This record gives sequence, C-alpha cells and structure tokens, in this order.
Amino acid sequence: MSVEAIVFYVFASALVFAASMVITVRNPVHAALFLIMAFFASAGLWILLEAEFLAITLVLVYVGAVMVLFLFVVMMLDINLTVLREGFARYLPIAFVVALGMMVSLGLIVGKDNFGLDAVGPAAKAPASYSNTEELGRVLYTDYVFPFEIAAVILLVAIIAAIALTLRPTRQTKAPNPDRQVAVKRGDRIRIVKMDSEK
Repeated sequence: MSVEAIVFYVFASALVFAASMVITVRNPVHAALFLIMAFFASAGLWILLEAEFLAITLVLVYVGAVMVLFLFVVMMLDINLTVLREGFARYLPIAFVVALGMMVSLGLIVGKDNFGLDAVGPAAKAPASYSNTEELGRVLYTDYVFPFEIAAVILLVAIIAAIALTLRPTRQTKAPNPDRQVAVKRGDRIRIVKMDSEK
C-alpha cells in the first residue's frame, strides 16, 4: 500500500468518525468541535486531490469564520436540549427516508461514469505549471457565470433580510432618518451672519 493510500484512509476515517460524532453527541459545543475536525479532514482530502485552493478556502472560511460564529452562538445562547429532543423518535422514520433518498441521489451523481475516473486513471498528474486556482476561476466565470451570479444575488438578499429582521429600533438607537436627511434645506444647516470686520 502506498503512502498516499495510507494518508487517504487516515483522513477518510477521521472524516467519517467526526461526521458521525457531530450527529450523535449530546453537547452542542462538542458537536461544533467535531465539525471543525471534519472540515480539517476534508481539507486534507482536497490536498490529496491536488486542489489546494479549495482546501485552504475550506479551512479559512468554514473553520476560521463560520465555525467560530457557530461556537459563539452555541455558547452564548441558553439552548434547552430537552425541548429539542421532544418528538425525536416520532420523526425518525421520515429522517431515514430522507437519508436514504440523499444516499441514492449521491450514488447516482458521484461515480466514475460522471467524473471519468477510468479515463483519467490514478497515475495521471497535472504538470508543474498547472494552477488549479486559475482553472477554477476560468471555469467559474465562463461556464458557470450565470449560476454564480444567481448565488451571489441570493446571498445578498439573505444578508439584507437578516439585517432587516434583526434591526429593531429602540430608544437607544441613534440611527439617522434618511427621509429627514434628504428633505433638509440649506437654511436648516447653515446660517450666514454678516459682521463688521474688526481692526
């Protein structure tokens, strides 16, 4: 067995273990920490696939930003776990059906027929001058520019909606009123006073 295969099995085992612990542990903080471990294991698998840009993006964006936000939210909120666990057994058959449907759909999408693993082969290596960042940008902004723009607009709408939902005016709010700012006249802001000059 080669070194790459050993490293792959180590990262894959760590990923499966961390993902299973995320959905089975009772403590939400521990679940978030196991999710960070799963992200690191996924980044290791991306590096093995020579997709270094995706690996560092996964670590910087998800581990460095999203999971820190998750940890802050989980640790600051007083989550009542007994309320969350109510009715868990009642929805378990529906969860199994949904999980089975997701596994079937992933099995139909991910495979050597769609990704051409037989044509590429395990010994195919990219040349030294190959940049997966450049290739990813070229494909993203040429072939998939329309879905990329749609995703950007959806994220922008989500950000605006989140700000609008959380922005509640209170007595301590010092935000200016845009209508009053637009309707203001010059005389309301400045007054010219004529005075005799002094010697």
